[in-house]
Amino acid sequence: MDLSIIVPVYNVEKYIRACIKSIYKQGLDEECFEVIIVNDGSTDRSMEVIQDIISQHANITVINQENLSLSVARNKGIAIAKGEYILMPDSDDLLIENSLKPLLEKALETKVDLVVADFLEIEDKDMSKFTGVVQKEFSVQEKTGQLLFLEDLNPRQCYVWRTLFRREFLHDNHIRFISGIYLQDVPFTHKCYLNAQRCLRTTWLLNIYRKNRPGAATTFFNVEKSRSYSIAMAATWNLRMIMGLSPEVLYKLEEDVYMTFTEMVYQIIYFLKKGKDRHKVFDILKFEVPQLDFTHGTKQKVTSFMIRHLPYLYIDLFYYYGQIVYRKVWEKIIFF
Repeated sequence: MDLSIIVPVYNVEKYIRACIKSIYKQGLDEECFEVIIVNDGSTDRSMEVIQDIISQHANITVINQENLSLSVARNKGIAIAKGEYILMPDSDDLLIENSLKPLLEKALETKVDLVVADFLEIEDKDMSKFTGVVQKEFSVQEKTGQLLFLEDLNPRQCYVWRTLFRREFLHDNHIRFISGIYLQDVPFTHKCYLNAQRCLRTTWLLNIYRKNRPGAATTFFNVEKSRSYSIAMAATWNLRMIMGLSPEVLYKLEEDVYMTFTEMVYQIIYFLKKGKDRHKVFDILKFEVPQLDFTHGTKQKVTSFMIRHLPYLYIDLFYYYGQIVYRKVWEKIIFF
């Protein structure tokens, strides 16, 4: 089998039908791919609204589980996938019509570890106005994983749904999502890029990313979610131990972790009004990532000193300064 498409589903009844329908608008022979739908304990009508589609296609497998998280759902899909390549679209996004076939054909021809495509961002409120995509000419550029990491990985866009993963590559390198956390895409994507030998990068558009969907995980922050940030930072920070990383790669890897840290700080400033909640976030950070040490420039060194010795003062000063000066700017950063 050429391809396994893994779709985790949790309370997306308004969006899941369009997602699944888009999979069957790719011009692919259904005998060559499978669709694995992992129902992560949905409590709405998500599975009901696609029941007719499921009954019409023999290549769909449904797994039902209690609500264990997106990462667990994806891991279950990876564990049973039979395809040479794996694609993991989000259930509230879409595949662009006839966008997948040329990517899959190129992957099967070259046997690369990763094929990374581009995507189109559309605000959820504007999706009804969408009329279609005019694709550029299809072309690919081969790169090593480390070069792809240096040149193409935006740490704020570690979207797994834009990539075809060779299944054996994931198994051979023991790459899975960290169970039960948000931000699971960040360490997963970093580990893939840093371990991949041969990759293809293309500007071909594969997905439509539904931005700022009401109720999406990216639209809120609390103390418990901060634990996910800390765990993701710890896992990404530990990737520095991979053998053979160049100094340039190590530098960017540490910069990416710093980017995640600053994003968490912005979320704290915007969402957490109580000092005890802000302090608890930094208690979690120190517990989960005790070895964290930013050293690139004076600003990072001061930050490291403060979070190590005066964490509560650091975040409280940041909070009050932000309320006065930067709140409107941070709104644009958080909801980028």
